Amino acid sequence: MSSTRYILIFTITMCVAVALMLSGMFYATKPAADRNEVVFNKRAILAAVGNYLPKPLASMSDEEVLQVFDNQVKPIAINMQGEELPEVQADQIDMGKERKKPEADRVLPFFIYSAENGDQYYIMSVRGSGLWDEIWGNIALRSDLNTVAGASFDHKAETPGLGAEIKDNPSFPRQFIDRQIYADDKLVAITVRKGGVRNPLHEVDGISGATITGDGVSEMLQRGLGYYQPYLERLRAQGGGTSMNN
Repeated sequence: MSSTRYILIFTITMCVAVALMLSGMFYATKPAADRNEVVFNKRAILAAVGNYLPKPLASMSDEEVLQVFDNQVKPIAINMQGEELPEVQADQIDMGKERKKPEADRVLPFFIYSAENGDQYYIMSVRGSGLWDEIWGNIALRSDLNTVAGASFDHKAETPGLGAEIKDNPSFPRQFIDRQIYADDKLVAITVRKGGVRNPLHEVDGISGATITGDGVSEMLQRGLGYYQPYLERLRAQGGGTSMNN
């Protein structure tokens, strides 16, 4: 056998062996990876109602997160017309993929969290663009479907110490609590304002040096919460919320 042929056979054999090994490792670890992703996403949703959980979210195990989500969260999938889609699992909706669809074809996740004292909170997921890449978040409303009960944010590639503060600095999402998304029955969402809040009911302070990320959060909330308006109107008509001006 020539040395060239030997080298070729050896190379092909090694490539096949490595490919089979990597494939085996992928399938062996996939269930654990899928579970970790599920827990991560459910933690992010519960973070929006962190003040009303049975215990601090940071101290909850993965099993406790799944238990709270299964027992106290009602997931609802809706379309852009505000119609419920029973055949779609809301907690499996990929907002990144939905964002690539035409707006009219998108599906949205909506979650109702029932606290142990009986109060309910309504959680909406939003997604937008920061300075470098995508940003996203979850906004929880109180029973009036207007006042923010909590918020959580995350990002793909914002700058540490600047735009990444939307996630890393707990004081940023904390500002959203008790803000309102409506003014005179009109959706105004919440604006991240550089240079100080002028309207404390509908604005929060921006992050120093992260103007573009802050603007991205403002746009994300205005557009993203707007998608949920048909469904929120249905809930109000059914008695699911009080006046938007309360």
